[in-house]
Amino acid sequence: MGRREQLGQRLSSLEQHLRQENPVLEKVVKSFRDLDRISHRMGFLLPDQSYALRTPWWPLISVLGTYSSGKSTFLNTYLGHDLQSTGNQAVDDKFTVICYTGHDQVRVLPGMALDSDPRFPLYRIGGAIEEVAPGEGQHVDAYVQLKTCPSPKLRGKILIDSPGFDADAQRTSTLRITDRIVDLSDLVLVFFDARHPESGSMRDTLTHLVQDTLRRKDANKFLFILNQIDMTAAEDNPEEVFAAWQRALAQSGMTAGRTYSVYDPHAAAPIEDESLRKRFSRKAEEGLGAIYERMEQVQVERAYRIVGMLEESANHLEETVVPAISRFQQSWRRRVFLVEGGLIGLLLALFLGLTLWGGYWDGMKLQLGIPGWLTTPPWLYGVLGIAALLLGWGHFSVRSRAARSVAEKLAAKVSDRERQNYLSAFMKNSNWWRSLFRNRPVGWGRRSREGLNRVRQDVKRYIQELNDSFAHPSGQSGEKETASTEEKPEENA
Repeated sequence: MGRREQLGQRLSSLEQHLRQENPVLEKVVKSFRDLDRISHRMGFLLPDQSYALRTPWWPLISVLGTYSSGKSTFLNTYLGHDLQSTGNQAVDDKFTVICYTGHDQVRVLPGMALDSDPRFPLYRIGGAIEEVAPGEGQHVDAYVQLKTCPSPKLRGKILIDSPGFDADAQRTSTLRITDRIVDLSDLVLVFFDARHPESGSMRDTLTHLVQDTLRRKDANKFLFILNQIDMTAAEDNPEEVFAAWQRALAQSGMTAGRTYSVYDPHAAAPIEDESLRKRFSRKAEEGLGAIYERMEQVQVERAYRIVGMLEESANHLEETVVPAISRFQQSWRRRVFLVEGGLIGLLLALFLGLTLWGGYWDGMKLQLGIPGWLTTPPWLYGVLGIAALLLGWGHFSVRSRAARSVAEKLAAKVSDRERQNYLSAFMKNSNWWRSLFRNRPVGWGRRSREGLNRVRQDVKRYIQELNDSFAHPSGQSGEKETASTEEKPEENA
């Protein structure tokens, strides 16, 4: 089975799952297929790639932070299962993807279960690991694992628990996975340990997870949580611990995201002072309630995010990819003309020099003295044929070398994730049959522009359908409101 057929099966499987989960999103897959066809014609998407598979279709919540910050305890309490190991030191060095199961028991599945299934986040994560750590891509089980849990809280969503950040330099592959998870997530919970708010681990986390959010459009999906705040109850001014932590976040440049101070009441240290205990308990309940509410909201946010990604992908193709391919064509053409012009000039200069040195010029007349047998048709045609072959070989060699050189330079300016896609599109636009004088990229024209406009119109329709599912301005139920809306044209008529 070819790669295109495999891709079609994956998308069909996705549509089948979405048919019951969210019919609106099932329609979105069709629009992604339309967008894929345009991009495949242009050579940008590889045969087994789809825009629909670049993000998980189920809501994703990632839990990141420092080691011993109580991430695993938080997850176990939220799920109502002792799923993750807990401890004061780093107890798990793998990224754990947690999803719902209808079975009664928890199961741990190897990393290949994620690497090979496009329905889950971290699909093909082995390739990303291989890029930054050659030879490690085949050891994906050492980096990620899948756990299934029967907790009802997991219905319709996926959680990812990350290994804790420590004060040592992190492996590049681990940071690459972290970046990918953050990009895919609808909600990011970043935990800090209230017992060590100024440790080296906090500074590492601030650098990688706080400062990097400044450039993000979705910075509001980050929740920064100072956990185990009950351990500071013995301090004379526990609020100052929280205030100092907030100042550290602000000094790192954090301008978005919410901050909370919480602790797990089931694992809390005893607080002797009753008034202090009530104050801590109330603060923790407020924080946990807000966090849990936001976690439940991701299902709605994910639906809108996927529709937004459809429009963003269409715009990216037209506004970024097509201009980049056009720049490649211009640079490629310019380089070919310069090289071939230089070679022709060099050959003419060499010819002129040799004929002058050989005395073949009589004033302004060139007298080569070509042998008569060379002008007879068989020999003449042979010489012309060999000359044409040499010229053709030289021309296509120059084209090929120039294309590779220009493509490498331009592709070096794009993200690692899309570098192979740009190289594929660049090389398709410099195939031997492509005219140097054709300005329009392969696969790009009126039909493609119209296709992208249809995708954008689909986005507007999907947003309206999602709004109808979640918002009812008239105060009626969705069904009644739709019915009354449909009746109005008849009344006006």
